[in-house]
Amino acid sequence: MAKKTTTSTAEDKLRALYDLQLIDSRIDRIRVVRGELPLEVEDLEDEIEGLRTRLERLEEDLDLVNQRISAYKIQIEDSKALIAKYTEQQNNVRNNREFESLNKEVEYQTLEIELCEKRIRECQAQAEQKTEIVNGSKEKLEMREADLEGKKTELSEIISETQQEEDVLMELSDKMANVIDERLLASYQRIRGAAKNGLAVVPIEREASAGSYIKIPPQRQIDIAQRKRIIVDEHSGRILVDKELAEEETSRMDSQISKALAKVKK
Repeated sequence: MAKKTTTSTAEDKLRALYDLQLIDSRIDRIRVVRGELPLEVEDLEDEIEGLRTRLERLEEDLDLVNQRISAYKIQIEDSKALIAKYTEQQNNVRNNREFESLNKEVEYQTLEIELCEKRIRECQAQAEQKTEIVNGSKEKLEMREADLEGKKTELSEIISETQQEEDVLMELSDKMANVIDERLLASYQRIRGAAKNGLAVVPIEREASAGSYIKIPPQRQIDIAQRKRIIVDEHSGRILVDKELAEEETSRMDSQISKALAKVKK
């Protein structure tokens, strides 16, 4: 592993920090272009997985209901066969007692048929209801799958347009981070992580830190312009650089990034 070479003077450190901020801000802008698409894709994938699981359960329930209907129909056929058998036996009975016994069996099987027919009607009503739910779930699943396909295509197009630039910027960011003192880099990352816009190092604009309306005292502005030490804005917590340094580094980094991008696009 190569030995880490860090900046020496306070001005070198300020320039390196601001360069890193410029690079990271460009990476942020690329990711903003993608917006919430990656999260939307992830949410849709989770929703689709849930819909598929629910649909499987619904189809299993519907299958069980249809199995019960088939079982009741078989039972009805069995009862009809028994009725035919008992009716035929009644023609050959030797006494009223045997006839009545067979007649009771016929009545019992007739009641069994009526009960099975009732159960079939109940199951058919359940099957119709479940079929409607299954069809609705399938339609919803198809819609969500179409939405996911569209979001994935959109995300893929955006990534293909910006991935090359992001890769170049990430490499530059790593190189720049490697020349910054580890403790200073950790402070930069902490400040950047806490800021909504990701800005940890900002120039002075209109006598205030960029994005702030709270003016910086004149003596503090002079100290910042001298670049002899790292100065943090007491209100925003951001590292401050003077406007001239910011303009110089912005111009230099724009040129460096353009050259790096031109190389990979050849």
